[in-house]
Amino acid sequence: MTINCRGNLIDLTDPKIMGILNITPDSFYDGGKFKNSRTILQQVEKMLLEGATFIDIGAYSSRPGAEHVSEDEELHRILPIINLIIQEFPETLISVDTFRSKVAQKCLQLGAAMINDISAGNLDEHMFDTIASNQVPYIMMHMKGTPQNMKELTNYGNIMKDLRYFFSQKVALARELKINDIIIDPGFGFAKSTQQNFQLLAHFNLLKTFGVPLLAGISRKSMIYKTVHSNPSKALNGTTALHMIALQNGANLLRVHDVKEAVECVLLHKELEANGISL
Repeated sequence: MTINCRGNLIDLTDPKIMGILNITPDSFYDGGKFKNSRTILQQVEKMLLEGATFIDIGAYSSRPGAEHVSEDEELHRILPIINLIIQEFPETLISVDTFRSKVAQKCLQLGAAMINDISAGNLDEHMFDTIASNQVPYIMMHMKGTPQNMKELTNYGNIMKDLRYFFSQKVALARELKINDIIIDPGFGFAKSTQQNFQLLAHFNLLKTFGVPLLAGISRKSMIYKTVHSNPSKALNGTTALHMIALQNGANLLRVHDVKEAVECVLLHKELEANGISL
């Protein structure tokens, strides 16, 4: 199960780690933390040394209720950072967290390797064509509505059935356009209640039927810290616990704030599998 990133074949049969780099002032956990070249490069270097295969850069906060950011502002924020990282760490495999095709195109031209779209093309009708023309890996996530209104859109007949139908349509469209490298992200926390997030995690493996890699993005999210009556800054232990469940249920890629701990989780999971232990 490989994807082609700038000529590098990455085997996701062995789960990989995607380190999060938020350059937004209002992200739910690390908003405003990385706001100059020094702190950004230090964080990228730290994540790479700790074992991140990908660095996922976002310039538009998608947390529930986040303020809308214009396309020009998103470009203003992200393009200099892509340049900075490519110049300092030229082998870095950069994923760009955007739902806008223009942002995706400009970042790919600078050297980004992958697009991570929270809307799976629903918020920009040109996104699929942009991915197809560039032939890069595409992470398609499930979400209803927008970050501004998704908290009100949590009604499902059967959440797994609804998501499977959603992804069947998206994967079929991608295949029709000759998009070769597809990754599915069910969108934990996006138009889902806490209970629905846990249902989704418990049945995560049902999404394996599409035959494409699965991404789990649960790092420090509210499903964790609300359940243990804490906050994002104290949610690392809970994150690690649920990462193990995600891996057991078929996750090929973990999108995380804490790379070292996620890498350790993958290593421990591999040992459990090697010894025939099923969680």
